[in-house]
Amino acid sequence: MRTALLQSSGRPGSTAENLEVLDEAAGRAAAAGAALLVTSELFLTGYAIGDAVGVLAEPADGDAADAVAEIAGRHGLAVAYGYPERDGERVFNSVQLIAADGTRLAGYRKTHLFGCFERDHFTPGEQPVVQAELNGLTVGLMICYDVEFPENVRAHALAGTDLLLVPTAQMHPFQFVAESVVPVRAFENQMYVAYVDRVGREGEFEFVGLSTLAGPDGVARARAGRGEELILADADPAFLAASREANPYLKDRRPGLYGALA
Repeated sequence: MRTALLQSSGRPGSTAENLEVLDEAAGRAAAAGAALLVTSELFLTGYAIGDAVGVLAEPADGDAADAVAEIAGRHGLAVAYGYPERDGERVFNSVQLIAADGTRLAGYRKTHLFGCFERDHFTPGEQPVVQAELNGLTVGLMICYDVEFPENVRAHALAGTDLLLVPTAQMHPFQFVAESVVPVRAFENQMYVAYVDRVGREGEFEFVGLSTLAGPDGVARARAGRGEELILADADPAFLAASREANPYLKDRRPGLYGALA
């Protein structure tokens, strides 16, 4: 499945402008044969926008979700996008996956919040594994800091995730996560991992870019630089099956020894 990664910070503070950026990127991705477009963390509103993140937060079925569904349907590709999700008085750092026909397939709330900004503005999610079926692949959802916990990604591997989507807001000086940790997560768990970052300076943060789609062999199928960019790569189910057959990690596990991890 050809997957497009939109490395962009959009227009922080303006959902309307970010929907325009998403629409334009969806058109380019679809023209290049992509079946899925993935954005960065909190793409619809911006990341470092302070209390405005709560003001701009919307329900999973709100106006912004309807707008993304319209974009997905018009361009004929699925879209996974980061946004602040309002549920009553609580706000979650979320990602939602919408199918090419506009159907809402899955929503995930970030379980591991990073730093004071996130802990001050968001409630942590409680469901570690969220999946949906898309074009013959089992797609999993996760956000940024979550992928740095090996238990999280292993839980997805055991649940059968083929392609893990990770909208992120990775900032300096942690670029080694994009460069090294993400390919290792893909290899040790035998899956594809699409890691999609923001770029440039936003408030006190400087985002590193370096978005990638890493394969189950630990090799990046595509790698962005440090600027705004749309990159594409394929998640190949045949290669994934062959890799899983050759790599014994998951088969050689001894879960009875791992009780102390809980």
